[in-house]
Amino acid sequence: MTAIPSTAPSPYRVTTGRVLRSEWHKLRSLRSTWITLLSAAALVLGVGLVMGTTYTSDGGDSDIDTVVLVLYGSLLGQLCVVVLGILVTAGEYSTGMIRASLTVVPRRLPVLRAKAAVFTAVAFATMLATDLVTFLAAQFFLRDTDQAAGLTDPGVLRAIAGNAAGVTLLSLTALGLGCALRSVPGSIGAFIGGVLVLPEVLGMLPYDVVDSALTYFPTQAAGALGSSTPLPGAAAPGPALLALCLWAGASLATAALVLRRRDA
Repeated sequence: MTAIPSTAPSPYRVTTGRVLRSEWHKLRSLRSTWITLLSAAALVLGVGLVMGTTYTSDGGDSDIDTVVLVLYGSLLGQLCVVVLGILVTAGEYSTGMIRASLTVVPRRLPVLRAKAAVFTAVAFATMLATDLVTFLAAQFFLRDTDQAAGLTDPGVLRAIAGNAAGVTLLSLTALGLGCALRSVPGSIGAFIGGVLVLPEVLGMLPYDVVDSALTYFPTQAAGALGSSTPLPGAAAPGPALLALCLWAGASLATAALVLRRRDA
């Protein structure tokens, strides 16, 4: 009777950890990753220092929230991180690298999950560190003004973390958009038109229900997260965070559906 040879498990089995390491290696090895992240950090820090060095107590801006004032550069910095989110997915389609990724991981969805997880960790860590450094650096110049504040003041740490979370979730929404549209220019155009321009157009409509709905649009919700004091007409931090998570989740769900149903 012939013995049936046993088959040892393949050492190259696809696992979640290996897919995550692969995506981390791809992200950190790209020059565009460091260019966009450093550009975002430089914009936030640069604008924050300008605000800190030029602010005077008699300038009429004392009613502006301190964290909003210091981190005003996030409005520019977030565009860099958004572009990186799009490059993480749509960039692979433009180079053809996505075919290799999906050949190695034929189930496809683990690739998208790994991209989203690695990008979220890198983007949030970068923006949180940048926001903390910017706040402390700006407060060095604001310490003798009416905008002086510390990290232990009520709402300050929450607003700094909220600002980083808002930028990250906006960029995660862009990542899903890039995967769904598979085009870097198309995804950037769709993000600018749908997320940045459309709310401004809808805001001109004379309907209260539209104004209420707009407070939960991505950029408006992200702005509410980055303030240590309640903003007039803005959503509370909790509902704003939930709205941003739902926007990002909807974008990733759409990307997953497209990824499963369309060829690479």
